Amino acid sequence: MAAPMELSCWGGDWGLPSLHPESLTVMAYAKFSGAPLTVNTINNSWRAPKGDVPVLISEDIVISQPAKILNFLRKQKYNADYELSAKQGADTLAYIALLEEKLLPALLHTFWVEAENYCSVTKPWFASRIPFPLSLYLPGKMSREALNRILLTRGAPPLYSLTEVEAQIYRDAKECLNLLSKRLGTSQFFFGDTPTTLDAFVFGFLAPIYKVCFPRVQLQEHLKQLPNLCRFCDDILTCYFRLTVSGHSPAGQDTADANLQKLTQLVNKESNLIEKMDDNLRKSPQHPPRKLTTLKLATGGEESSPLNRLSP
Repeated sequence: MAAPMELSCWGGDWGLPSLHPESLTVMAYAKFSGAPLTVNTINNSWRAPKGDVPVLISEDIVISQPAKILNFLRKQKYNADYELSAKQGADTLAYIALLEEKLLPALLHTFWVEAENYCSVTKPWFASRIPFPLSLYLPGKMSREALNRILLTRGAPPLYSLTEVEAQIYRDAKECLNLLSKRLGTSQFFFGDTPTTLDAFVFGFLAPIYKVCFPRVQLQEHLKQLPNLCRFCDDILTCYFRLTVSGHSPAGQDTADANLQKLTQLVNKESNLIEKMDDNLRKSPQHPPRKLTTLKLATGGEESSPLNRLSP
């Protein structure tokens, strides 16, 4: 009997099983290959065994990163690519590289850097799923990591300013969406009637862009002009996750929007309170410091956590 497998990942909303692209990729591949995963949603990535998500646990084996998780599932005889030719396998790797180079920066920007989207949707959503006081810190940390990743990969000359970088990453993302739409054509999946690894990765990247209700939606608007990609996402959600195309009834969506607005106000109030407390502490009378033995810090300074590949 095969050992039980548990997947730890961020939860979902807006009719998605997860808002996290990497988690969606692994969840979709498990559905395609028939892997019996038990999915556990977590409140923050620091609770994961290796500090990032998704994480697959099977007995004493702990695996993170989608590529490694998918390789492990294949070794357990859960292979969604067994019918692919060598050329189709090479095409899969090429298109995954295209997604990470062209679409990922715009996905990160849409969620974590675009100010209106971050303040009204991303920050309150993640803050509502992270315990206090980490809810005041982690979303900001994830936003900074996303911006750093964008600038490190796309901020080289001749794109010096953030405005130039933003314009270029959205041009690249729209071009990538057009190429995906042309490649899919009228087929149900990218290699015919059976979903594969490539379909799992494309779904993981596209579904959050397609479904999350953002105030700034230039990438979503472009995606919705490509009906075969939208149909692709809807079919996977309906057939493999048993979710409706809408995800919410109209009344349910109104309630969710109202709750999200209240949560945004609460998070902003808590942030302002913390800032005021910091100001009061800085302005309060300070006692002369006592002399203590000086401890030398490592030259590397404060250690930072590793950056996730698809999302902060």
